[in-house]
Amino acid sequence: MQVEYQRLFKKKFRKLNPKIKQAFYKRLELFSINKFDPILNNHPLQGKYLGCYSFNVTGDYRVIFTELKNGDKEHVVILFDIDTHSGLYGR
Repeated sequence: MQVEYQRLFKKKFRKLNPKIKQAFYKRLELFSINKFDPILNNHPLQGKYLGCYSFNVTGDYRVIFTELKNGDKEHVVILFDIDTHSGLYGR
């Protein structure tokens, strides 16, 4: 799995508390092993994020992403945004 980071994700990630960053790296590692691990609560989104998915970083922080699959080749995961639940969906 190849992971790409959009500009918005990078900008918000730089501003995060180091504990949240550490939690993100642990969850990303888990995601790369099993993207449907129950801890991640990986699920499709609706509304303005239709076609995207979300997984949990902490109890409140989420990552919004999408996947591109190139046939039998390894797929690409694009991370669009990271924020609190209310920061992402309360806008």
